[in-house]
Amino acid sequence: MKKVLQINVKPNTANEHGIPKTSVTSAVLSKSGLEGDYNNYRTIKKSGNPDMAVLLFSIETIKELNKEGWPVKPGDLGENFTITGIPHSHFSPNQQYQIGESLIEISFECDPCQNLSVLPYIGKTKINEFIKTIMNRRGWYARVLKEGLIVQNCIVKQI
Repeated sequence: MKKVLQINVKPNTANEHGIPKTSVTSAVLSKSGLEGDYNNYRTIKKSGNPDMAVLLFSIETIKELNKEGWPVKPGDLGENFTITGIPHSHFSPNQQYQIGESLIEISFECDPCQNLSVLPYIGKTKINEFIKTIMNRRGWYARVLKEGLIVQNCIVKQI
C-alpha cells in the first residue's frame, strides 16, 4: 500500500540546517510547504521556489542505504514525507499525487548537498562518499497544487 509513513518537519532554529527533521503526526500543507517546517536553502537561496515546497523520500531507499551500511532514519535526509510503496525510480516530473486532502505534482529530483555532513554518521570525513552513494536517490521535490491536511499513514494515490 502506498502511504505516508512519516511526516517530517524542522522549525527555524538559529545556526542549524533543515536536517534532520523530526516526526509529527499531522501537518497542514500549503503552497509554501508544511506548517512548522523551515528550510534555509529553499527559503533564502531559492527564494521560496514553489517547485520545492516539499521533499518526498522513499522508505525503500532508506532500507537500501541501511543495507549498504548507512544508518539513515526517516527524516534524516530532510524529507517532509517518508513514503512507502513507491520506490525512488518510480517518481518522475509532472506526476500528480493525492496525499490526504492535498494534491502535489513532482517537479524535479533533489541533489545531495554538503549539509548532510551534520548527520553524526556522516560528518566531514564521509560526506563525499555519502554524496556519491546517494546521488540520484536523494528524493523528489514537489509543488503543491491543492493545500490541505496531511496525517501520518494517509494513502498516497497517483492521479
